[in-house]
Amino acid sequence: MSKVRAIIVGGIIWILGSSFYAASYLFPLLNDPELQADLVLAVAIIPNAWLGAHIFYRKSNLSGPKLGAIVVLTAIILDALITVPYLIVPQGGTYYSFFSAPAFWLIAFEYLMVVVLYWHFRVKSSLAKSK
Repeated sequence: MSKVRAIIVGGIIWILGSSFYAASYLFPLLNDPELQADLVLAVAIIPNAWLGAHIFYRKSNLSGPKLGAIVVLTAIILDALITVPYLIVPQGGTYYSFFSAPAFWLIAFEYLMVVVLYWHFRVKSSLAKSK
């Protein structure tokens, strides 16, 4: 059940992140809208992932690396099923260009690390104190 809950939380975080990414195009501040969207997502993923981890750990327990892997894989699958075909391909992009972009993998790593750090500082440390 924890893995199903992790997938659901990952989906919620993906919806939030995708919303920030898409909304950034509505307010052009930089000359490069793709760079702007990546920067907005890189900043927005921190509180979104932290909130998702907080929601998950209220009722479930997995190690931080396991939860991080599940939520990141959930985001990658949702990107492959929704983001790329409906947002990237119509703009002339490809699956290859989307998934080979360094910004994509940097944000995925950041996402994973935020979840692992939440687990390390909020969950693991509180378990150690209670023993």
